Amino acid sequence: MPTVLRARVVWWANRTATARSIRPEKPEISPMLPTAVSAPPAGLKSQAAERLLIVTYALTTLLSALLLFEVQPIISKAILPWFGGSPAVWTTCMVFFETLLFGGYAYAHLSEKYLRPRWQVAVHLSLLAAAIAMLPIAPDASWKLPADAAPTWRILCLLTATVGLPYFVLSATGPLVQAWFCRSFSGRSLCRLYALSNFGSLLALVGYPFYVEPRFAVGNQAWLWGLGFVAFAVLCGVGAVCTALAGRTKRPAIETNRLAEEPAALDPSHVPSWRDRLAWLGLPALASMMLLATTNHVCQDVAVIPFLWVAPLGLYLLSFIICFDHPSWYWRRPYAVVALASLGGVIVVDQLITGGSGLAFTFWQELTLHFAALFFLCMVCHGELVRRRPDPRFLTGFYLMIAAGGALGGLFVSLVAPQLFSTFFEWRLGLIIGGLTAAWVMLDGRTESFFHRRFAQVAAAVLLIFVGLSCAPQFDVAGGHAFSTSARNFFGVVSVVERHPDNPAEHTMNFYSGRIVHGLQFVDPAKRHEPTAYYGRTSGVGEAFAELADRESLKVGAVGLGVGTVAAYARPGDDFRFYELNPDVLAAARKHFSYLADCQGKSEVVLGDARLSLEREEPQHFNLLVLDAFSGDAVPAHLLTREAFEIYQRHLQPDGMIAVHISNRYLDLRPVLAGLARRFGYSMREVESAGDPSLGQFPARWLLLTRQPAGAKETDDGAVPGRAILWTDEHSNLFEILK
Repeated sequence: MPTVLRARVVWWANRTATARSIRPEKPEISPMLPTAVSAPPAGLKSQAAERLLIVTYALTTLLSALLLFEVQPIISKAILPWFGGSPAVWTTCMVFFETLLFGGYAYAHLSEKYLRPRWQVAVHLSLLAAAIAMLPIAPDASWKLPADAAPTWRILCLLTATVGLPYFVLSATGPLVQAWFCRSFSGRSLCRLYALSNFGSLLALVGYPFYVEPRFAVGNQAWLWGLGFVAFAVLCGVGAVCTALAGRTKRPAIETNRLAEEPAALDPSHVPSWRDRLAWLGLPALASMMLLATTNHVCQDVAVIPFLWVAPLGLYLLSFIICFDHPSWYWRRPYAVVALASLGGVIVVDQLITGGSGLAFTFWQELTLHFAALFFLCMVCHGELVRRRPDPRFLTGFYLMIAAGGALGGLFVSLVAPQLFSTFFEWRLGLIIGGLTAAWVMLDGRTESFFHRRFAQVAAAVLLIFVGLSCAPQFDVAGGHAFSTSARNFFGVVSVVERHPDNPAEHTMNFYSGRIVHGLQFVDPAKRHEPTAYYGRTSGVGEAFAELADRESLKVGAVGLGVGTVAAYARPGDDFRFYELNPDVLAAARKHFSYLADCQGKSEVVLGDARLSLEREEPQHFNLLVLDAFSGDAVPAHLLTREAFEIYQRHLQPDGMIAVHISNRYLDLRPVLAGLARRFGYSMREVESAGDPSLGQFPARWLLLTRQPAGAKETDDGAVPGRAILWTDEHSNLFEILK
């Protein structure tokens, strides 16, 4: 998506350079500063008016870039709880913004090419007025996901109805303002506008997770953005009107006009080949694909937080700025070597984690490696694009292809890959294609000496073999086991793997959500009824059932089905009600596991987001509510807010208990639960169990929240170290609880 924004800026910069090249030379002037050398534009009567218009153009450019990148995390975070907190929410939003940005770019190009200045200004002012009428951008709660709706298309419709037109206007403003600047100030440099656009984009990306998100509620963020958009519209309108007044002079010649007037002057060797055009399309498509696939990958095992959205987007944008700023910043072979090595390192680390090697990697170590691989691959892609930049007469087609490639990469990850692959294979596919691209860059040494060519060939071959061998285990779907299957949908990837089929004592079926084991069951009939994984008799949930054993019958609610292991605690007369977001999880639990079928009490599964389902239901009067959705795979923060616990309160018995599973490699949820316990008057204790491999039990950490005795003054949260944090629907920040 940033590809298009950068493309617009560089395109107009080159158009200006071309226009200047066909005029007589003039003395150097300071860009964007009025001097005695440059005459005031037509329609402007004073140097003061000229300065005012320059400031208007500059502020419009800065504000448009800031708003363009700020709205993406704002609207994405606002709708995230309505669609299960899945990483696919951000990916779908990114595809929408990429596509709409491409549409804005096309509108700006066609408007500048075919409309007279006054008509162009009239059309754009009409769009600005219509966009203001759509404010505020905060979506209505009626857009929440029904149980039977398709999430992807509903998100696209929601975005179109709420932020579509304002974003379209913003995306088109950058190139239009620069075209207006060229018309009003013929011969002036666009470098200041280019710098302001870059600064605004990076300020938005860096500022949101570190300043905006921690200090402002989501609703306030939307209102502040709306006020900023109104200010932008006023500035843009003033600039447009002034441009129309200055448009009486003849428009400067541009490359499209020169091509029409001087066809004979074009050297045939400068005409781009079909290979060049494929590179213009394929390289940005690869960079865009890796941007979204990497974001998906790092979010699925940690959490869907804005920091993990904007950090890769910022690195992607930074690589584009560096490469297009000056060709000397791109060193082909060094970047190719580092890119190939980092891609191979990412694959090795991922295989060590999924293969259960026992090696521990911290969140920041994994994140640094993944983001480094993304950055260096983007440097290679964008650097090669700059090397293939055509004659100025073909720049419009060049940047149009870049925009199309970026949109195609996003569409592939969000819409095509889920239909083609049963795992997140597009990420691994991007790593492989990226490795091949980096290797090709290393081998492309026609102008180098014989020694340099041979060295590059050997180095590329070694590194490529390293990447290939690292990828090999990824294609072994069954992992050397007798049976393996996987399924993928909007909410993620689930798989079932059979282990130790030749050893009856250890023969198990294992359930994975992403890379995280969420349950297992022994195949042996004598052992298959025992609770395993994180739910053993000595775990926190086991203690909760032990404390409630004196009740004649239990009504139990469970948020997160897994393989239905909790149903092993059911007795005749008990009623267990599971809430599960992902229909593929339910299908796997019924087909490959027998906990639900063997349940001695009544068991029922409600499909859909647990919070939305509980919000719609009548009070269930649960004795125990088990929250088991936080051990990995994009932790749904909307299930741990004050508003969520108000819903849980309505469904609990007065003496009911809440058991929360908080085993997580990257997040420490104890401060959040401490804040909720204090707010709702619960006492809280932590239960940590070591597990027992012989019984299929894993180490687990649970928090048990029970009602405080009448008259107690304060929640006993002394067993939970650190501060207490109260999350709400308007304010939650997973970044502050990263381990």
